[in-house]
Amino acid sequence: MKPVRISQWVATAIVLLLALVPVYAQLASEPFAMTFGSRVLVFALAAISLNLVLGYGGMVSFGHALYLGLGAYSVGILAHHGIGNGWAQLAVTIVVSAIVGALTGIVSLRTTGIAFIMITLAFAQMFYYLFVSLKQYGGDDGLSISARSDFGLFTLGSPTALYYSALVLVLVALLATHRLVNARFGMVLRGCRVNERRMKSMGFSTLRYKLSAYTLASVLCGVAGLLYGNLTGFAAPAYMAWTMSGELIVMVVLGGMGTVFGPLVGALVLLISEELLKALTDHWMMVLGPLIVLAALTARRGVYGYLLDWDAWRSRRQHARRDAP
Repeated sequence: MKPVRISQWVATAIVLLLALVPVYAQLASEPFAMTFGSRVLVFALAAISLNLVLGYGGMVSFGHALYLGLGAYSVGILAHHGIGNGWAQLAVTIVVSAIVGALTGIVSLRTTGIAFIMITLAFAQMFYYLFVSLKQYGGDDGLSISARSDFGLFTLGSPTALYYSALVLVLVALLATHRLVNARFGMVLRGCRVNERRMKSMGFSTLRYKLSAYTLASVLCGVAGLLYGNLTGFAAPAYMAWTMSGELIVMVVLGGMGTVFGPLVGALVLLISEELLKALTDHWMMVLGPLIVLAALTARRGVYGYLLDWDAWRSRRQHARRDAP
């Protein structure tokens, strides 16, 4: 008999609960549940994009939030000039994120280790100060988005439409990640993380693979930024700050770096923990920090990675019993 995989049950339960959040918010008259759920999904989408380069490629990008900000500003600047068409905003988000991701990636990926971390951080800070200097778009105060993205059949001004759009994108991103990392592309990317020199000796153009992953992750994070701008009704340089990139890294590590479903779990755990601690104390960050350290020490593959390890252990134990005389 095939053992029940706890990780699959947990993943299914989380998806079902997320799908029912708008129903609960409507029945219980709790609009905050919709707003919070949308925030979780937006950050989960950004964390999924980071996991592609960090978890599978071993590239620690400390400037990944740059693309979250670019997506939000793509909405804000176009809306500021009277362009509220969602498809146009999405196209601009994808093109801008892809170009910036490719150009910064070409420079960053020629380095490794601490140099890569610092270069990605430098690019993010460069764009941060660029948007701070753009006084016509709010400068340091940010830019209010008066009109939400209109896609014709639906508008992201509707909390329900925004929520389910984010949920669908997260599920598509999870499925695409699963297919991608188990294909040839993903195998090469994981090989580069383990031993890039060996991959080069086998004839693989490692820079091309890593740059493709980095650009794809940039675009996906840019789309998350488009949703975030519509959610908050605001675009600010703070979205590009290194602290935001740090939060995304924590989500990936906490949920399970190098696991498909881990970033969603990490976003849920971190954001729910924040809200619970905020309700208990004004000094919630002093409590959250040690909790994250404790989680990292006790579950080194993250929360979801721990469930995968548990399933693997149970499977080995069952096979050992079956093969025993």
